[in-house]
Amino acid sequence: MPKLIIVEKPKSWNLRLEDVEVITPDRYITDEMYQSVKNLKILNLCKSYQYQSEGYYVSLLAEARGHKVLPEVSTIQDLRFPSILRDDSQDFDALIQNTFKQEPYDRVEFNIYFGSAQSENLNKLALQLFQLVQAPLVRASFSKKNKWVLQSIRPISLSEMPESDQPILESALEKYLLRKRDYRPDKKKYDLAILVNPEDSYPPSDDRALKRFYKASLEAGFNTEFITKNDIDKLIQYDALFIRETTNVNHHTFRFAKKAESLGLAVIDDPASILKCTNKVYLHELLNANKILTPKSYVITMENCNLVTDKMTFPFILKQPDGAFSRGVVKINNLAEFKVERKGMFEKSDLIIAQEFLPTPFDWRVGVIDGQVLFVCKYFMASKHWQIVNWSAKKETSRDGQVESIAVDQAPAGLLRAALKATSLIGKGLYGVDMKEVEGKFYIIEVNDNPNIDAGTEDKILKDKLYDIIMEVILNKVKSAK
Repeated sequence: MPKLIIVEKPKSWNLRLEDVEVITPDRYITDEMYQSVKNLKILNLCKSYQYQSEGYYVSLLAEARGHKVLPEVSTIQDLRFPSILRDDSQDFDALIQNTFKQEPYDRVEFNIYFGSAQSENLNKLALQLFQLVQAPLVRASFSKKNKWVLQSIRPISLSEMPESDQPILESALEKYLLRKRDYRPDKKKYDLAILVNPEDSYPPSDDRALKRFYKASLEAGFNTEFITKNDIDKLIQYDALFIRETTNVNHHTFRFAKKAESLGLAVIDDPASILKCTNKVYLHELLNANKILTPKSYVITMENCNLVTDKMTFPFILKQPDGAFSRGVVKINNLAEFKVERKGMFEKSDLIIAQEFLPTPFDWRVGVIDGQVLFVCKYFMASKHWQIVNWSAKKETSRDGQVESIAVDQAPAGLLRAALKATSLIGKGLYGVDMKEVEGKFYIIEVNDNPNIDAGTEDKILKDKLYDIIMEVILNKVKSAK
């Protein structure tokens, strides 16, 4: 993908990199060629990003033209509110304290060029700040009272950079531009990032499944790399993001999805799907509003919680709105249990859900992608437990219930209709619809984004074809966005 560096004085730059051109902001803004060409990456190094300045308009127009730009307009806006960035920097507070533990003064200020700093001992922190801010040239200020805190971080112009830092800037810029492979076979047209968490003990896909995703992606025509939560700055280099990590709104997976979508990447799971599926209160309202059959449910607040027992009979299910993998879901057998459990849940959320308990030997799970059924499974309850996962089991081998895969054409038609109707309300992503079957009726329990796909389980019927279908959907999303 061709790259443009936008600066006021292009002649002072002597970069000799393939597919890199240095031009003025005026030329980028007015030249018709840049108005019509697609697939450009823009590094905006203008002297100012102030509202309605040329630097501001370079980023604004780049986004309007579908170009991938650094910094984005949203980043420019974020830099106006240092308190937000200070709060976000607490995610790597230990690194901040460790970096400055030998610092004799109570204030430190340094420049960051594409994640690199003048001093080697600052580079880890500089990279974290670059990933946080996503602006090419910034100045960070830290101060210490009881401990070190980020005071401010602001964009700087090339004129504010010491001349002695020019080699650092050029080296950091070249490293940033060349971090992707230069060579790609003719068949490989697009770049795919698969977000994973190697430390997750219960990931949505096991290692064997991830290898099959990788193989299928190469055959579909992607250059594919696995990335982790520390790689958000790399998203600008890809055409698609596939999240294979447990998602949540208040989580880096949602930030990755939002960032990728803003860059124009094809994304599964997209942020709208994460937002809708991870909140059971939203799903409750959505399904009821569209007259989709669900177990009887009741939204509980601090004000109405004492009325629940008038509407629900024991036992019933109490749910944290954003629980996942059977966590945050409790069976309530009596009033005393209800009082204890609701107290803990209200500490995390102003709303919780009470749901009718429908005992069944198994839950149906229907996998859906892009409006088509991908797989059908029966998830049987864990041994001597009412859920498919028993997190309190002493032995890990007895934690999960058995799983039986069913050919799609052998699954009940009503089951498939309910799954497709429910997911059509969410979007065109990858979903897992959980249902209970009672007397021939199918009750939707929830719709999950980022459903489990493990080797030998969900892929048991389609085998490699399941992974091929998913990659084909992602590829078509990429193509339709071009």
